[in-house]
Amino acid sequence: MDLYKMSLWELFLKGGPVMWPILLCSIFALAIILEKLWQLHKIKIDTQAFLNNILDKMKHQQIKEALQLCDTTKSPIAHILKAGILKHDRPRQQIKESIEDASLYEIPRLESKLSILATIAHISPLLGLLGTVTGMVRCFQMIEVKTSSFHPVSPGDLAGGIWEALLTTVAGLVVAIPTFVVYNYLVNRINNFILEMEKAATELVNFLTE
Repeated sequence: MDLYKMSLWELFLKGGPVMWPILLCSIFALAIILEKLWQLHKIKIDTQAFLNNILDKMKHQQIKEALQLCDTTKSPIAHILKAGILKHDRPRQQIKESIEDASLYEIPRLESKLSILATIAHISPLLGLLGTVTGMVRCFQMIEVKTSSFHPVSPGDLAGGIWEALLTTVAGLVVAIPTFVVYNYLVNRINNFILEMEKAATELVNFLTE
């Protein structure tokens, strides 16, 4: 049987029952990745230009206009700056606390489901290993059955069972490797976004308390 001439469905079926949870892991991982990429795309703004616009309005005492700009900008940065603007006439500590409270709500939303993605990246190879081990158990069980019935065990019997068992390890790695790569990419983008939020909030606090 030529491995490269088999369809993906045939390979999937040859891998045994453990291929099903690996398939579910791949579906969940893809769904989360697409959702997070879309979320980051929607909230992406020119942070410095937005901040400059807010500070310009604050310089001219256009508080209402600055709040409206925050409301119309669909980004966590706008939400935490709005929290600071609402306390613009309060002491520095109160402004900072208001921004920090808003951050406690926004940052978990950015980081949501990343832990699930990391879990999938870690358990997929383990599921592949489990499938290989169970496949090897079946292979040795076949050897025992044939030996006890005085039927010779051919190398083909062993090779066929072993390569089918190893398919689950391949499938687990195929799911885990890209998932882990994208997970690190998303973590890096979110960390950079959080850093931008912190810088913008600091500049706003400094401006309001000069």
